[in-house]
Amino acid sequence: MKITFVYHSCFAVETGSCILVFDYWKDPAGVIPSVLSSPKPVYVFSSHFHEDHFNSEIFRWRERRPVSPDGSRPEVIYILSKDILRHRRAEKGNADIWLAKGGRWEDGNVCVTASGSNDSGVSWIVETGGRRIFHAGDLNNWYSRFLTDDFRGGLVRSTETGDLVDPLREEKFYLGELKDILKITDSFDIVMFPVDSRTGNGYTKGARQFIDRFRTGLFIPMHFSAGGFASAWRMKEFADALSIPFWSISRNGETFEL
Repeated sequence: MKITFVYHSCFAVETGSCILVFDYWKDPAGVIPSVLSSPKPVYVFSSHFHEDHFNSEIFRWRERRPVSPDGSRPEVIYILSKDILRHRRAEKGNADIWLAKGGRWEDGNVCVTASGSNDSGVSWIVETGGRRIFHAGDLNNWYSRFLTDDFRGGLVRSTETGDLVDPLREEKFYLGELKDILKITDSFDIVMFPVDSRTGNGYTKGARQFIDRFRTGLFIPMHFSAGGFASAWRMKEFADALSIPFWSISRNGETFEL
């Protein structure tokens, strides 16, 4: 299995039989053309409608695939969160499979379960090539920076949206989603999870809470484009403490082989 970091929360995961592309936004290193030139079927996932996780450019990928001698093209299968449809970012016919939390779909290459998110859309559990993969989408403890030892509850104003939020309630919501995932499985061979320094002090807390609850074969940080590569490496010491392999991504287009 070869994993390529595309950008932000996007990865291309190649197995012996197929390629998975998660949450495409941008491709500064030019990874996607090589993905589309492969004869293997490509499964394209988008976890929710936010522009940094969904780009309608993906719907043009089918026509970019090479034509075989018999006039056919290798498959592109679109597996999207239903919130993309609900927010009118795509039409029903654009995707092959629309899933909400609890939805499941499989074929001969992949078995996909849409798990929950405390933000928008879903997270993904994908079994393929003998491995179980988790892509978090925007599942994370986004307001953990407010949960300091002297926090006694109450509302705070989000610097991202300007809305008033209750950090304790938000954390409870997040941990509730983890409990729901534990009902499905308690272990993953590969985990792709947000480690985003923009959220402030304690920005690794959500990821730490995740690896405390799930046996993890490889931890891969994502969603760190604004903070830079080195900001994501902060998570390595926590992974090391649990003897979890950690991919310290240092550039767009970098690959990791399992």
